[in-house]
Amino acid sequence: MKRILVPVDFSGDSLRALRFGIYLANKLDCHLRMIHVQKSEKFEIPFHFEELKNEIIHTVQEYFDKLIKLHSADYCVKNGVFDFKIRTGSVYREIVNQAKYGDAFMILMGAYGASGFEEFFIGSNAVKVVTNATCPVITVQKEFDKGKLNTIVMPIDASTETRKKIPFVAEIAAQCKATIHILGVHETSDANVIGKIENYMRQAEDYFKEGNINYVKSIRKGENNTLSSLDYAREVDADLIAIMTEQAESSINMFFGSYAQQMINSSEIPILSVPND
Repeated sequence: MKRILVPVDFSGDSLRALRFGIYLANKLDCHLRMIHVQKSEKFEIPFHFEELKNEIIHTVQEYFDKLIKLHSADYCVKNGVFDFKIRTGSVYREIVNQAKYGDAFMILMGAYGASGFEEFFIGSNAVKVVTNATCPVITVQKEFDKGKLNTIVMPIDASTETRKKIPFVAEIAAQCKATIHILGVHETSDANVIGKIENYMRQAEDYFKEGNINYVKSIRKGENNTLSSLDYAREVDADLIAIMTEQAESSINMFFGSYAQQMINSSEIPILSVPND
């Protein structure tokens, strides 16, 4: 059975990610594993739980136990194992290593975490995890309050790598009964570039038809593919935007380097980043 890994630092962002992770674990019939990374062996009390302010708690393990007990109705993995690991060291390295050696299907994490707003400027652990992980990563900024994943926006550009996310997006959409918006995005009027994008969109359409997955198609030209994708996703009230972690560096690329960070930091909609492997 597949496993979703959710980093938990007891911040609001990480708990929002946990709820989304449990929803997906139940839809995809996955195990769910939480991971908490300590910077040192010394126990530091997490700041988030007002409900536990009068509790005497000595270890991170006790916090996990209290978390599960306190919110057992919210935190229920129906068909898989729900457990946790505690690691010490570099936050993003330990998360990436746990995902790799624990054979995680996906990482799902808060975009900022405990250190919050400052990470917008210095580069968040979320971006480092996305950049280094060998499995797909979903980053979450706000509460998953709909209770359903209905709409996925999948931008398609002219790079050959852009198509590699199609099977993974299709798997999630099929299990969640979501509609995929195949969104062609370009920053040029070059007919060859537009023709390539339209061809890739047709390939995605054929794949989704074969899998009986609901989809719609649209194509947009803008000054910035990232902003075009975000604007469209907001218009259709998307629940998830699926991108590639890395794409070829060119005048038409999307989400390369700082663009990936821009997406994670700028989007209130969860971002699914699929590695280019």
